[in-house]
Amino acid sequence: MTVRSRSSGKTLRRAPARRTAAPRVAANGSKGAGHTQALSRGLALLETLAATDGGATLTTLADALSLPAPTAHRLLATLEQAGFVEAGANGEWRVGVRAFRAGSAFLSHRNLVAETLPRLERLMEQAGETANLAVIEDGEAVFVAQVQCRELMRMSAKLGTRGPLHASGVGKAMLAAMPDDAVAAAIVARGLRRYTAHTLTARDALVADLAATRGRGYAIDDQEHAQGLRCVAAAILDETGQPWAALSLAGPTSRLTPERVAKLGRLVRDAAHDATLALGGLLRDAR
Repeated sequence: MTVRSRSSGKTLRRAPARRTAAPRVAANGSKGAGHTQALSRGLALLETLAATDGGATLTTLADALSLPAPTAHRLLATLEQAGFVEAGANGEWRVGVRAFRAGSAFLSHRNLVAETLPRLERLMEQAGETANLAVIEDGEAVFVAQVQCRELMRMSAKLGTRGPLHASGVGKAMLAAMPDDAVAAAIVARGLRRYTAHTLTARDALVADLAATRGRGYAIDDQEHAQGLRCVAAAILDETGQPWAALSLAGPTSRLTPERVAKLGRLVRDAAHDATLALGGLLRDAR
């Protein structure tokens, strides 16, 4: 927002008038800072609410963001008026339909989900396992689409769930498609946290795994993020040949056995190649 001040010629000629203008500018600046803080808090509240299952109470949200309850309530009331949140019958707050529309715009504008959903459905039918689509955001893999298999025991991730790049199939697939300096920066920024006994927490081990991923064209998550879960994944590349999404197949180790990994990996790799070309991306071997 631009703030304009108007002064008469007489005022401009007098030194006192120039001195008294400073407090007004400071006040306006302070007001702008207050608006920025309120916007930041509102967005943080909306993001926190989106990460919950079935909504959250005012107290829970205020505690999560270290906000006074009256402040959190004012923010929620403003967001509710705009349709970004809605109040439930039992005092819980939920994400509103307008927030869904805003969040979906990113994907719909790039047609990523529309282009890959048929491939996810085909992968699920071919493999009998859950097929996933993830993108990179803030150094993490974020699941944005999923077609669940029909088995009783199956991988299930809430859309918007985040996963580590170094310990997930989709994450390692995207890391393997990055330049070495970008991989090094990602490791420094997020570290190599251990999730299971199988997590690759040594940099040399991860680098070797990424090299193997590049060689075969797909990544393998062998119980590295969740015990008992195995996954194969391949990156979708953009028009510069850089990764911005990945497809995966995931399931329990009892079904997704080491003997099936190569076959399923090739299915995912071919689907990711097709999606890359359909979205105008550049395959590495096509450069």
